[in-house]
Amino acid sequence: MEILLDMVLPLICGLALFLYGMDLMGDSLKKSAGSGLKTTLGKMTSSPARGFLLGLIVTAIIQSSSATTVMVVGFVNSGTMTLLQAVGVIMGANVGTAVTAWLTGLSGMDALDLLKPDAWVPVIAIVAVAMMMFIKRGKKRDVAFILMGFAILMVGMDLMSGAVSGLRENEGFTSILTMFENPILGVLAGLILTAIVQSSSASVGILQALTVTGGITYGAAIPIIMGQNIGTCVTAMISSISANKNGKRAALIHLYFNIIGVVVYLSLFYILNAIFNFTVGGILFTDLVIDMWGVALVHTVFKILSVALIAPFYRQLEKLARISIKESAEENETTTLLDERLFETPAIAVQRATEVTAMMAQISCEALSSSLTLFEGYDAKLADRIRQLEDKADSYEDALGSYLVKLASYDVDDRDSKQITKLLHIIGDFERISDHAVNVLESAEEMNDKKIVFSQAAQKEMSVLRAAVANILSITEAAFAKNDVRLATDVEPLEQVVDDLRDKIKLNHILRLQKSECTIEHGFILADLLNNFERVSDHCSNIAGCVIEISSYDALDMHKYLAEVRAGSEEFEEKYKKYKHEYSFEG
Repeated sequence: MEILLDMVLPLICGLALFLYGMDLMGDSLKKSAGSGLKTTLGKMTSSPARGFLLGLIVTAIIQSSSATTVMVVGFVNSGTMTLLQAVGVIMGANVGTAVTAWLTGLSGMDALDLLKPDAWVPVIAIVAVAMMMFIKRGKKRDVAFILMGFAILMVGMDLMSGAVSGLRENEGFTSILTMFENPILGVLAGLILTAIVQSSSASVGILQALTVTGGITYGAAIPIIMGQNIGTCVTAMISSISANKNGKRAALIHLYFNIIGVVVYLSLFYILNAIFNFTVGGILFTDLVIDMWGVALVHTVFKILSVALIAPFYRQLEKLARISIKESAEENETTTLLDERLFETPAIAVQRATEVTAMMAQISCEALSSSLTLFEGYDAKLADRIRQLEDKADSYEDALGSYLVKLASYDVDDRDSKQITKLLHIIGDFERISDHAVNVLESAEEMNDKKIVFSQAAQKEMSVLRAAVANILSITEAAFAKNDVRLATDVEPLEQVVDDLRDKIKLNHILRLQKSECTIEHGFILADLLNNFERVSDHCSNIAGCVIEISSYDALDMHKYLAEVRAGSEEFEEKYKKYKHEYSFEG
């Protein structure tokens, strides 16, 4: 009972605080660096060196190679990143995770009292609490949580170290540690511990805490550290279960990288040690007692040496993954565009959803643009293609809608939250544009089947209107894809011109009807087309309004925004006159 109170409970409590502090710090770092990570990860290249640096930086920021690798699995699975690009990022992630070991090593600092964590961690905690009390939102609040997470992590580390310090003289504990000098047992112990806590940084921290007993030697620590590097692959392997074949291959690259490094360097170390009997100050190296800094050093050196060994063969590593999971005839367009693994870093998930929305925009706009050409010459194959595009746009909307709703439940910042809300409205507008494409197609089919031909005057008017609709569609798609605010401002004046053209064509049709130049049947088809074209321009206006981010207006209060744009904007009037002249029946 005394052992339970003096050691086990403090050890468990320390471990709980350590893991919570690491999680809090990592999550806050990801949130704070969200847009930065989003930009950095968006600049993927085929260069392994740049991929390595990217993986290193991102992992150092979010304090978890497992989280980075899971993100990489998600990127590869969704087609955002190629398998070859993933190799360099995974190597960098393995080195980047060593930063945590150096941070946790601070708790073992014995130099000056002022430099010990006991002296400055309480100050950090007080600063963090003060910031959390007085700052309610923004990056500074994220910084407060980062500081608090770090403080909790260090307190947990100190509790663990204090709990096990009494084991210095315990012969039973010493005999257990001696078992781990067997390389196979040591590797297994490190692997199992890391697999359980799902973090090599956490398991390395636990090992560092145990070094205060003075009973852990380099001979015991080295195999354990090697095993911890293999154990960290478990998270990515589990995550890849639901991934496509390339996603699974990315997880295997992570596993192979660590297994190869462990097998090569552990074998090399023991072979050389058997030949040369490495000694330091007359004591065998494997019998030297290791401390926290020693654990961090071994951890880091192993990772750097592994990269030096495997980096020249990165293409072969990719081929090994492809050989392990072979191609199949069924694997073509089954790639999952949206991967929920990216929810671990919401800013990146938002960026991916935006990219997929741009793909949906292209599909919907292609459908409508194609339907407009049917009046120049009906094509049954093109009609089938338009219906396929509309079905595809529907599936995109369903997938994006579900993805964005789930993403909204995560801890996203204000900017990303607004982006999610905008995207939910935008995908609805693009989906409706694809619906109107089919409506226009059906009108073209009816005219073709019934051999209906508009009068020459009506044909000329509809040709002008179709050109205006094609232009507003093109501008809207480009404005969204490029997030171009200046381009988006062209949409509203052109939408007004489309409305004017619709009203003039309606009036002219009534006049022709009175002169018996057109029939009522013509009128029904004309009314349907005018209604669809006007609705398309309205949806384009909604999309452009979402692209235009005006701080003084809510992104969804479009009626208020549009009313004021039309009320007295010189820029609007100039663009309106320009488009009115360009799309004139007299021109």
